Amino acid sequence: MAELTVPKYKRVLLKLSGEAFAGDKGFGIDGGVVSRIADDIVEARNELGVEIAVVVGGGNIWRGMTGAESGLDRAQADYMGMLATVMNALGLQDILEQKGVPTRVQSAISMPQVAETYIRRKAIRHMEKDRVVIFAAGTGNPFFTTDTTAALRAVEIEAEVLLKGTHGGVDGTYTADPKVDPTAEKIESLSYLEVLNKNLRVMDSTAIAHCRENDMPIIVFDLLGSGNLRSLLLGNSVGTLVS
Repeated sequence: MAELTVPKYKRVLLKLSGEAFAGDKGFGIDGGVVSRIADDIVEARNELGVEIAVVVGGGNIWRGMTGAESGLDRAQADYMGMLATVMNALGLQDILEQKGVPTRVQSAISMPQVAETYIRRKAIRHMEKDRVVIFAAGTGNPFFTTDTTAALRAVEIEAEVLLKGTHGGVDGTYTADPKVDPTAEKIESLSYLEVLNKNLRVMDSTAIAHCRENDMPIIVFDLLGSGNLRSLLLGNSVGTLVS
């Protein structure tokens, strides 16, 4: 029997952590890893026809909280982190376009030489024209994480689901850290309130609250697992669903 290729979702937002870009190096951008991620995005766009927007983090280059703990002003450190996300966005854009996929980087901080300034209606129009839109520079405000950016942008562009890609080889949310506790069990589905009340490390609480208020489902999945993105876009049970 031929595999069904009708996607469950028409438009999605994919959240990528900066750490995923570093691969095993732990720092900087690993071109091989980013190419693997790009291949999955290309497949989703070209073969399944899914409209995709991406929010990228910057933790592989700089984390605002770490800078603040080192004595820097927290707001200043967060702005530095926003610039790190732009670097990752430009790297992903380059690899996607090498693979023949038109992209647009939209930044919450104006830097017209390298990216468009974020405009919601323009982002939606790009997606309707089959371009992958990469959102950079977070919300443009300090004290907010890129998880919160992902929740905000997902609602703004009217995505059907927010896909939170993890990179540590863990295929969802567990009752404990499965790398430490062999008795940890995978949780197939959770409510927003369960995530908040149990302080589960799915996304930060502001992001979860925003998704709850706007009925935006979240799927937490292993980004680097072979075929995972395609499978969940086709409606298969992959990762952990928060709704």
